[in-house]
Amino acid sequence: MRKEIIGHSTNPEKGHEDTAWLDLEQLARVELTSEDPAFPIENALGTNPERNEIGWRAATSGPQTIALVFTVPTHLRRIFARFIEHGAEREHEFVLRYSSAKETAREIVRQQWNFSPTGSTQEIEDYPVDLKGVTKLELVIDPDRGRGYSRATLNALRLA
Repeated sequence: MRKEIIGHSTNPEKGHEDTAWLDLEQLARVELTSEDPAFPIENALGTNPERNEIGWRAATSGPQTIALVFTVPTHLRRIFARFIEHGAEREHEFVLRYSSAKETAREIVRQQWNFSPTGSTQEIEDYPVDLKGVTKLELVIDPDRGRGYSRATLNALRLA
């Protein structure tokens, strides 16, 4: 019998060391609706924890799209996303969609989250998936659910 004691982790990134994250820089092209030059998308797509703390930020307010266009169809088994907001109280929503040769823009998940500087400052989503032949993964972030005053942020997006 094989046994593993996994316990409860207080670190949301714990357990990710064993995951073979995809090298998105090599496997995909990124399409963005906007980008603040001080917070480039490379900060969010890499696996460097220091850069993930800085993350990506849009240059303009309102809904934003980040699309990963894969050079070859890719099998995705896990999607990890982390958003951090320390400065403002806001409710955001994001949508993850994928396309393949067989399906176009199929929704994976739609999630809303309330950020509060005095309470919830971090949203972590970790989805097990079995998506074969993915040609495009799209993340649409509405940073304040249509109010138009906040800029979208993303601290980490990892795929396995």
